[in-house]
Amino acid sequence: MTTTERADASHLLPSAEPLGLIAADGRPVPDPGLQLPDGEVLLRLYQGMVAGRRFDTQATALTKQGRLAVYPSARGQEAAEIGGILALRPQDWLFPTYRDSMAVVARGVDPVEVLTLLRGDWHCGYDPYRANVAPQCTPLATNTLHAVGFAHAARMKGEDSVSLVLLGDGATSEGDTHEALNFAAVWQAPVVFLVQNNGYAISVPLAKQTAAPSLAHKGIGYGMPSVLVDGNDAAAVHAVVERALARAAAGEGPTLIEALTYRVEPHTNADDASRYRDRAEVEQWLARDPIARLDRYLTDRGLLDDARRQEIDARAEAEAATLRERMNTDPELDPAELFRHVYAQPTAALRRQAAELTAELTPGNQA
Repeated sequence: MTTTERADASHLLPSAEPLGLIAADGRPVPDPGLQLPDGEVLLRLYQGMVAGRRFDTQATALTKQGRLAVYPSARGQEAAEIGGILALRPQDWLFPTYRDSMAVVARGVDPVEVLTLLRGDWHCGYDPYRANVAPQCTPLATNTLHAVGFAHAARMKGEDSVSLVLLGDGATSEGDTHEALNFAAVWQAPVVFLVQNNGYAISVPLAKQTAAPSLAHKGIGYGMPSVLVDGNDAAAVHAVVERALARAAAGEGPTLIEALTYRVEPHTNADDASRYRDRAEVEQWLARDPIARLDRYLTDRGLLDDARRQEIDARAEAEAATLRERMNTDPELDPAELFRHVYAQPTAALRRQAAELTAELTPGNQA
């Protein structure tokens, strides 16, 4: 890059206002600057969001019933989650966080296997290679570095694969995110960063995390193009992510996307959100509901009627019932599994620890 190109980096900046295709009232946005997905894609987005929300509410209920140790709800973020995931190609990889369970399910992972992390059975209860989904990341931002390293390695091996990494606004305050953005831009790695800015890092509002005009503005500091998008507009999120994925696949490097959305529920079931935000704020965002928005758009255009809506709702309800039934069965856990997947070849210390645990659990040896 020449000195002149470095000086004129305006093309890397996001728009002043979030990009959108469908307004909060369900009407099309005039002159959006994006290509609207076709009707079939819009219906898939709608169906995915309905199923995702029903999964989310069922997981929340399972937590209250003691079937999960904890659950971080993504209610309100369905457009960002589903819009991004449905843009992925089969060969692409997803690098999710602990709040992205509905995204992982939408990618094709068994919902019970997804919830094993939150039940406390496994750190990752699914095979990452089956659906190209990395383990859900609990420490903030560690998945950003994993995504960049994976994407860089895939390109070095000549593979046509792009990594989509999900992160929240709180994760952008972590050093790992800085390192990931920097390496991705320097290497021109095929990776897309999708920041779901839901307003709070647990109880810390965005204004106390950064003085930047938006999180998307941070991209210019790394020499990376960035996009600010309405995160409650599933069509817009899908269009923006699809474009960024195509750009990365073509060898044009990474993109930083900030999707403005909102976490309707508390941080987890252990959080009291009323301590740091009032109900009026929540109600304001409930009026921007992403599912209702797309519902109105599809209905106005004759793409969704009562029969189709009921069919989609019934399917989501049936999936939730199946999940509830399967989660109400106690799993059979083998303590020896603690040692089986630590190293390809167990160390002497690990073998000794496994033997000690086996001896302790042998009938007649308990104190």
